[in-house]
Amino acid sequence: MKMKKTILALLLAGASASAFALPFDKYSLNRDDLPEEAREFLTTHFPKGKVSMIKVDKHLLKKTDYDVKLVNGTKIEFNNAGKWTSVDCKTREVPEALVIRPIRKYIERNFPDTKIVKIEKKTFGFELELSDGIEVKFDRLGTFKSVEMND
Repeated sequence: MKMKKTILALLLAGASASAFALPFDKYSLNRDDLPEEAREFLTTHFPKGKVSMIKVDKHLLKKTDYDVKLVNGTKIEFNNAGKWTSVDCKTREVPEALVIRPIRKYIERNFPDTKIVKIEKKTFGFELELSDGIEVKFDRLGTFKSVEMND
């Protein structure tokens, strides 16, 4: 009888441990796996963009987020509500509508021969990467904060 209880306890422990070992990520090509706001974002800003992968990243204690990769290499990250947090177009320019006017004007004035290829929304504001590798940071209102040259 004691042996059966021990085996049962081991089986239950193994089953519960394996449940936590399973990955929480789901991969898909179906835009319906995204929140409505994320689907609208893709339709508005990347109307011809074909999805090559959607990663639904379910965190154990945090909310779900979404990573979308387009066939052209563009990577877009969304939070659980479907709001974009990062757009990386690699060598292409990010859609102009994603960059608030004060930032666009600053970049046009100070970096005239570059284009914005990546933009991230951070707690403090925005981080941009330009086509020449320069990273520029702005606050939420678009006021310049710092610039970093990458070698």
